[in-house]
Amino acid sequence: MSHTDSATAGESRSLRGLLLLLATIAGVTVANIYFNQPLLDDFRQSFPSGAAWIGAVPAATQLGYALGMLLLAPLGDRYDRRRIILLQIALVCVALLVAATAPTLVVLIAASLAIGVLATIAQQAVPFAAELAPPEGRGHAVGTVMSGLLLGILLARTAAGFIGQYFGWRAVFGASIVALLVLAVVIVKKLPKSQPTSTLGYGKLIGSMWHLAVELKGLREASATGACLFAAFSLFWPVLTFLLAGEPFHFGPQAAGLFGIVGAAGALAAPWAGRSADKRGPRAVITLSLALLALAFVIFAFSGKSLVGLVIGVIVLDVGVQAAQISNQSRIYALRPEARSRVNTVYMVCYFIGGATGSAVGAITWHAFGWVGACVAGLAFTALAGWIHYATRPREGAGAQASSAQ
Repeated sequence: MSHTDSATAGESRSLRGLLLLLATIAGVTVANIYFNQPLLDDFRQSFPSGAAWIGAVPAATQLGYALGMLLLAPLGDRYDRRRIILLQIALVCVALLVAATAPTLVVLIAASLAIGVLATIAQQAVPFAAELAPPEGRGHAVGTVMSGLLLGILLARTAAGFIGQYFGWRAVFGASIVALLVLAVVIVKKLPKSQPTSTLGYGKLIGSMWHLAVELKGLREASATGACLFAAFSLFWPVLTFLLAGEPFHFGPQAAGLFGIVGAAGALAAPWAGRSADKRGPRAVITLSLALLALAFVIFAFSGKSLVGLVIGVIVLDVGVQAAQISNQSRIYALRPEARSRVNTVYMVCYFIGGATGSAVGAITWHAFGWVGACVAGLAFTALAGWIHYATRPREGAGAQASSAQ
């Protein structure tokens, strides 16, 4: 092996190591906004007088995440992302401590909002990966880090269900504090500094996102499609907790959390989705994702009393949602390389507003129409995403460059 080949191999190993660290950062930090989902019935038992408002806990967390992305994620273009990540870890630990000791449901909801705002660390990790990777491998790099993020989302429910079952829901937030502090030590030792790409002041940095959204048609399309798909995804998980707690299952939070392991199939599909987006273009992968989501909710509608049907539906749902997410992000990062944090912010704010909407609609439809009604609502969000995707397809005669960007 020549000296050049050896150096290239070393650089490749170094990049893989950094991507794995960024994937870990994304997964461990984003988990904090999903811990509450399998614990909703435990919250109801702890705060029986506020049972009607239990759904506000996951909704507040996701709204907080959207707010945090709007106010904090753009800072990655202006400042060293490593420093931002460490500061946010310290602050989210404080919010988790408040949640762990919350004496009332109101305090828990407020702490959940703060956790959502401060746990947006993954939105520094993913653009960091896009910055480190060469253009021809950007989709795969984003997919690698997103696989960590998605595992965090899914396994958060499993971990929270297990800890909540045996140690109580308050211990879930305490365990997260310990994990974050260990992660911070690794970051200090291993993660390099990033290179800022903007000198704009904070006000202009935030304001520039509006101009990016207006100017970049592909960003608007990806944001709208992603918001609808994540609304469908977020609608399902809290409703699943309610379904499993009642007839005929009578399962506790651990059983609801175990479905996160089933959904890990979606995370394992993330690198494949990234490579497919690099080779075939993001739109082809998103089309497949829409079909998978529609199929998942049809399966769910007929599986209200079948664990096997629910397991199959969860696998299909997660693969579909995560493949679409990777494709959308690979697509938007190519639009403005010097503004990746801000472009990502526009997309993810819309994404989590969709998620909060889905959580709220799920709770409403569950109480009003039951399981089948919630499945129909999930299909409706998927159909809206499909309409947006179809209506914004490149017209015949468009340039090849425009087509690939879309």
